[in-house]
Amino acid sequence: MPKVKVFSTPTCPYCVTLKEFLKKNNIEFEDVNVAEDAAAREEMIEKSQQMGVPVVEIDGQIVIGFDKEKISQLLGIKK
Repeated sequence: MPKVKVFSTPTCPYCVTLKEFLKKNNIEFEDVNVAEDAAAREEMIEKSQQMGVPVVEIDGQIVIGFDKEKISQLLGIKK
């Protein structure tokens, strides 16, 4: 099982869509609210070199935004 961490905010529509996609595909993930957690926000910026959400970390690989194709590829989700 891949280690998946989602950096998101509650008001971001792409974050909601991303999390729904992961749930639909039975992918367990850690959801980190960067609006409330300053340390997590710094970690996200350091890893992704940008401030926008969502940012997904899959086994150490960073995906910026809801890049469905890349996320599916990294998680082995068939279309």
